[in-house]
Amino acid sequence: MRVLVMGSTGSGKSTFARRLAERIGAPHIEQDALNWDPGWTNLSQVDPEKLRGRVRASIAAEAWTACGNYSAVRDLFLARATHLVWLDYTRPVVMARVIRRSVVRAIARDELWEGTGNREDVRRWLDKDHPIRWAWDTFRRRRAAYEAMLADPRLAHLETHRVRRPREAGFLIDRLVAEALPI
Repeated sequence: MRVLVMGSTGSGKSTFARRLAERIGAPHIEQDALNWDPGWTNLSQVDPEKLRGRVRASIAAEAWTACGNYSAVRDLFLARATHLVWLDYTRPVVMARVIRRSVVRAIARDELWEGTGNREDVRRWLDKDHPIRWAWDTFRRRRAAYEAMLADPRLAHLETHRVRRPREAGFLIDRLVAEALPI
């Protein structure tokens, strides 16, 4: 089973993918961890081929769960994935989650992705590329793009799941675990 989890920034993609990976005993691939280099260097913008190389190495495994939305590598994930999960929550849910996450990260001051030194900085919260602002600004556009993507016949090889309420996520994880680990 190879599962790609997509959704708005802050929707809970990493949490969903990490929980599923733990339960099925598969690697968890966080696209942000592959994309961000020290100094907030965004590989999808400055070196997409380096990012694509990292992704190719990560998705070579027979089973994995991945989370992220990077268009520079989406084709690689979709070509290998067996399942696509779209966390399609309302804007209030997404915004509450992304703000809560940003506050926790700012207080903890933990490194976001090992080896990068990148940490949450309250002074960046209103920047157009900060997750809070990004989630707000891209919400409608992303939802329309994901609806079109799920309707694309070229993705008919994927088992797709659209999760509209957070409480549905746990049920879907249980279902996917049962599918991955038949008794």
